[in-house]
Amino acid sequence: MPGGCAYPMITLPRRVVVAGAAGRSLRGVRCAVCLSGGGVRPGRPGHTTAVMPGDVLFALFGAGALAAAVLPRLVAGRPLSVPLVFLLCGMAFQALPVPLPAVDPVADRVWVEHLTEICVIVSLMGAGLALNRPVGRRTWQAPWRLLGVAMPLTIAATGLLAWWLLDWPPAAALLLAAALAPTDPVLASEVRVGAPTESEHDEDEVRFALTGEAGLNDGLAFPVVMAAVALAGSAGAGLSGEWVGEWLLVDVVYRCAVGVLGGLAVGRLLGWLFFRAERRAVRLSEHRDGFVALGATFLAYGVTELAHGYGFLAVFVTACRIRAAERDHGYHTVLHDFVEQVERLLTAGLLFLLGAFVARGGLAALSWRGAAVGLLLLLAVRPLTGWVAQLGTVAGPRERVVTAFFGIRGVGSLFYLAYALGSEGFHVPAEELWAVVAFTVVASVLVHGVSAAPVISRLDRMRVVRARRRRGGGRPGDDEVAHERI
Repeated sequence: MPGGCAYPMITLPRRVVVAGAAGRSLRGVRCAVCLSGGGVRPGRPGHTTAVMPGDVLFALFGAGALAAAVLPRLVAGRPLSVPLVFLLCGMAFQALPVPLPAVDPVADRVWVEHLTEICVIVSLMGAGLALNRPVGRRTWQAPWRLLGVAMPLTIAATGLLAWWLLDWPPAAALLLAAALAPTDPVLASEVRVGAPTESEHDEDEVRFALTGEAGLNDGLAFPVVMAAVALAGSAGAGLSGEWVGEWLLVDVVYRCAVGVLGGLAVGRLLGWLFFRAERRAVRLSEHRDGFVALGATFLAYGVTELAHGYGFLAVFVTACRIRAAERDHGYHTVLHDFVEQVERLLTAGLLFLLGAFVARGGLAALSWRGAAVGLLLLLAVRPLTGWVAQLGTVAGPRERVVTAFFGIRGVGSLFYLAYALGSEGFHVPAEELWAVVAFTVVASVLVHGVSAAPVISRLDRMRVVRARRRRGGGRPGDDEVAHERI
């Protein structure tokens, strides 16, 4: 070794700047232990080492996990959300002189796709396990309306805005509309249902509608994304029979059917295994292992994708089917709580990375027209279509307005864009597409994250007051409060 150093030879994997008198850059240095000029990790006397990116990441992972555990209780009831805190932290940390890895969803599309994919399927399992109401035409009236009316209208309006304001080709405009179609109440916990309970009637209409909608529209957006990919690959053929027929038969009918049937089959099997297996050793509810929820998630997703169905649909249907197998069992709470913790960690990490991406200039390709499309979607298109979709439902007028407004855009949008950009032919720079989608998600986290707690808390207080008046005093039960229409 040079200078008689007894430490092994290593090569710094990337450009690392070391604090010191010279502050020089070290690229390709052979011995990180014998660097002079100052370091941060003490070694042998007279030796200092460089700050390694891996060390910084370990510290960030630890601090982030602890923050994800503490923050929900600190921000509860305040005009602030945990995802918003991590988004801002990502922006702030990117400005610090520490060797953080660069975040580039264009160059690193594949890992962005798979990381967001895992986060989405974990959140879908949590949503399905949390819903207490049995699936039915009347009991799920609000989610069906939001999916069947609000979602198509939102896709159509967003696509037209992108085509008109941004002058994008139809394939790119449709892709943007499809990517921004899914909602994600995970990014504002106040607007989703809580942990599973024994009662089927203690979920208020706003939380139930938004959670049920988000559980299904992540999967139902996939056919529209596939239509955008097919249109981009049609080389100017437009709405021709060359691809429309195959898209309808394969991407709409077959893959949706396989997603639903696969979820029902896996959910039925796991429901028996969890609650009705004859041998206690394999009846998993007796052992109360929460990580089993991850096994159910990945099994449903993987099996369905192998059959070329929509795994997102399968995961949510599986969760609902497991819940229906033994609706009042306490094991659902164990499964849900574990999934919710994993989901919280993944969401915190992704929002931190999104903040870092924005701070590094990820919105440089954003034009005022692109920002206008995102803001119009959040503040005009979704509120209007969501309100129209709920006409005739049991929700009260204020509940309809709140449900329509909180169409939060989040991780699902990032996944769909990363997935679709694996294909070519959109004729819009990937950086511009990412800028519009990232801006919309950031704006949604800011607007909805700040407003969720005050708005939902006010609705909750109004329900309690009405329920107390209705029963003539005393403390009303959760079922009574949830049934009040505001």
